[in-house]
Amino acid sequence: MANPITAPAYDPIPTANDLADKYIASRQAILNAQKTAANAAQKGLSDLSSALSAFQTSLASLTGLNKTMYAQSATFGDAGIGSASADATAAAGTYSFFVKQLASASQVSYAGLGDATGVSGKLEIQLGGPAGTSFEVNLGASARNLTPRELAAAINAAEGNAGKVVASVVSTGNGNSELVLTAKDTGEASEITINTAGLNGDVGEETLASKLDAGNWRELVKARDAEIHVGGEGGTAITQANNTFTAIDGVKMTFTKAQAAGDAPVSLTVGPDDKTTVANVQAFVDAFNKLRTTLAKLTAGNDPSTSADDGAFARDGGVRALNDRLSALLRPGSGESLATYGIIATRSGTLEVNSDRLLAQLARNPNGLDAVIGAASASNPTGVAGELDKYLKSWSNGIDGQIKQRRDQNGTLQSRLVDRQAALDLQHKAAYDRYLRQFTQLQAMQGVMTHNVSLFDALFGNDKD
Repeated sequence: MANPITAPAYDPIPTANDLADKYIASRQAILNAQKTAANAAQKGLSDLSSALSAFQTSLASLTGLNKTMYAQSATFGDAGIGSASADATAAAGTYSFFVKQLASASQVSYAGLGDATGVSGKLEIQLGGPAGTSFEVNLGASARNLTPRELAAAINAAEGNAGKVVASVVSTGNGNSELVLTAKDTGEASEITINTAGLNGDVGEETLASKLDAGNWRELVKARDAEIHVGGEGGTAITQANNTFTAIDGVKMTFTKAQAAGDAPVSLTVGPDDKTTVANVQAFVDAFNKLRTTLAKLTAGNDPSTSADDGAFARDGGVRALNDRLSALLRPGSGESLATYGIIATRSGTLEVNSDRLLAQLARNPNGLDAVIGAASASNPTGVAGELDKYLKSWSNGIDGQIKQRRDQNGTLQSRLVDRQAALDLQHKAAYDRYLRQFTQLQAMQGVMTHNVSLFDALFGNDKD
């Protein structure tokens, strides 16, 4: 019996694909590593940008314009008299006031107007009398019919009104209604009157002007200024148009209840608000630590003990320099430091708060904390917060910051990697086509040879013993 052909048989398609894969394998591995690094850098830049933005937002909310870390409170002896607040500049102490009257906004009503016919001209709404302010309600040059609701709408929409007076219609039953005018602001200067000299029209036998000028007018709320007395009922009087007073530097008082004659004055105590101050400092520390944690993750090296991968910027000197610079900026060149106020750096580079040291130092120097931390104000940056914000803007600036530049560079690299992948795919296809032709030909040749062997066996009887 003849020996069969023992050469291995190849399926052209998978064989050609496997060989083409091997042909580009080393270059594909390099390209894959470059794409992985570029994608990691893109995500790392996004994480870094978010962390910087969050920290700068926290800095602005805690130390921005007119913001202070050191907090004081102002508390009334009678909580029902109103509310008060104090900023860091207020002088601590106890003050007394007598609240004679609260400010109120003028409110008047007009009854019995009914629907007006043939109305035209202008209506003048005055605040504070003829010597005060006013605006005109233009009802048109042509006579028209006018309901009380339409009159109210015209007053509200008047060009010079801008919300100074709100007009509404109140139903009083039996088909009757009243036009009610309410001043936006409080104080004697809000007193509402109407000048009808420029108005035409009639309601039945009476003109609209006469109806507005007649005894149908009622004063619902009298316009008043607020009046308080320093020290007690017989003390120095302070009057103003609203109920919020700033008579004490750094203190804002809003009164909601007047006192009766003979009542004892209400006390106001101004002093440190330790709880809020500690919370403000802790918020600063938490924001910084969150940024520091993100940077530590991004710059971390491979740790065999945890099988953790390298951070996106483990070998990036620029991001490592950013991390180091943050530590340096926490240390002012001279004077008191954050540590003086209990804000202490740990071995890991984060911060922690010693509240006992903080409050003890504030008791000695209440203004020192804000001087050290300063302000992250764009117009006048000062202290640690100002230096941090200025430096971080060199990274976060959307026009020429480091993150913007790095994103542009990484985007360019990713585009090039896409082009390289396309070129490598073409090389893979060319190799595949070449191998496919070769192994298709080999397969055909093996088929011919196998057929010829079968013919020889049949001709020469090699299939017999």
